[in-house]
Amino acid sequence: MKITAIKTFVVNARLRNWIFVRVETDQAGLYGLGEATMEFQTRAVIGAVEDIGMLIIGEDPRNIEHLWQIMFRHPFFKGGIVTMSALSGIDQALHDLKAKSLGIPLWQLIGGLSRKRLRMYDHLGGGDSTAVYNSAASASFAEKVARSKADGFSAVKILAVGKTAPLDGNAALKEAEALMAREGAGDDMDIMVDLHGRTTAAMAIEYAKVLEPYRPFFLEEPCQPEDWQGTARVAASTTIPIAAGERLVHRHEFLHLLQAGAIAVAQPDVCHAGGITETRRIATLCDTFGVSMAPHNPLGPIATMVNIHLGFATPNFLIQEVMRSDVPWRDEIISGVTPIVGGYVEPSQAPGIGVDINFEAAAKHPFEEVKPIQWYHHDGSVADW
Repeated sequence: MKITAIKTFVVNARLRNWIFVRVETDQAGLYGLGEATMEFQTRAVIGAVEDIGMLIIGEDPRNIEHLWQIMFRHPFFKGGIVTMSALSGIDQALHDLKAKSLGIPLWQLIGGLSRKRLRMYDHLGGGDSTAVYNSAASASFAEKVARSKADGFSAVKILAVGKTAPLDGNAALKEAEALMAREGAGDDMDIMVDLHGRTTAAMAIEYAKVLEPYRPFFLEEPCQPEDWQGTARVAASTTIPIAAGERLVHRHEFLHLLQAGAIAVAQPDVCHAGGITETRRIATLCDTFGVSMAPHNPLGPIATMVNIHLGFATPNFLIQEVMRSDVPWRDEIISGVTPIVGGYVEPSQAPGIGVDINFEAAAKHPFEEVKPIQWYHHDGSVADW
């Protein structure tokens, strides 16, 4: 069996463009699907898929580890978010292809079941970007949380802070506290709070003080990803478990956080962190430090299914993020996504990842230019979004 082509397909999903990858073979009808979606750099990732994909044309797609090493090491300049996103999509497709060739679901290929069902967590509005990313100013916060609860979820994530100065005033702290105090969740609903890397360590510590009495399930990305020392300072200052890792692309980058005791929850993104191959290595490394896995997943439906398979096969898995209502055409593009019932999913029995693309429906939503959200502080200096 040999790889004959590696192709990308782009579907617009409003805030981002989904980038789907297909690895084709010389076996009639046998191909693998993956996802390499990265916000705001779609064309760069497509080019990277072409650059590293050509290195494995003609190779046996079943030798996944060997092909991962070729794509990671042979370009000489290793890593980087663009290259690793491309590698991630190809790696997922290779796993899908191999599991299909064996007639088994992906979770079976990567170790079998570690659990019988998988807990999922929701976003405000089910993942609608206007509700998710503006939640710090959302007047309907309680209503949206109640809707998630009515749909069976027992956990939801919010952004409790908006644009934040390196040191902000009391008004910002009171606003975050008021958001957490709003009714609608109840004691049986876990609330994760995402700081989105908008805060310095000093300001994150201040936010943690006012949020701590409400016992958030975890506090996510309190600092920019390169500031692992700052994240460690935040962790040492609060009883709230700290989560981070969505913008890290290799296990070596997680090692800094783990050795510093900075995180209780690791959040690698299977579309950026080296695909299934590297995410499994990250999970094993985290398990060594007693750290749980809650993979980052605001992306497309293929990524969601890959994460579900990983969750079933990963012993130190905690909970899985899902965007279920980001665009109304989500279920028209991809078939085979496992339904969420009562806030949980059960293992798919379909071969491979278990999904397929409806190319006719996908063609109705072609690539669109999506600019990143650009924020500035009151004095005109650049702020992190």
